[in-house]
Amino acid sequence: MEDESLAELFWSVARRLRHRSHESLQPLGITPGQARALNVLARHGTMRPSELSEHLKIAPRSTTEVVDGLEERGLVERLPDPADRRATLVELTPSGGRVAESIRAERGAEGERFFAALPPQDRAELARILAVLRVSEPL
Repeated sequence: MEDESLAELFWSVARRLRHRSHESLQPLGITPGQARALNVLARHGTMRPSELSEHLKIAPRSTTEVVDGLEERGLVERLPDPADRRATLVELTPSGGRVAESIRAERGAEGERFFAALPPQDRAELARILAVLRVSEPL
């Protein structure tokens, strides 16, 4: 472990956590990108696809593919924008809201299991450090 840089250790842990997250999504038939989109819509409400692209930090074409997949599963629907008839809004369906909540709960439980190896004081310190790093440098 002494020969690994801090960044390498961080990425190793992040890969393990991401892998567990992917596994938890498989029974739902949801991709990680779709899960992120459901989370954004659950947190921020109905929005235009361009806004969703900004939240997800992906290209509009990729957002269209994510929304198409979610719409096919009945988890979101496209609606006309009442403020601009040329524009479309993306909204969670009731089923999409339930799936988003299920994903949120499972990720929370998975995080608890994953970080259970750390004593509470270390978990609190890690959370503090990660919060600092999250806002330290804009993307």
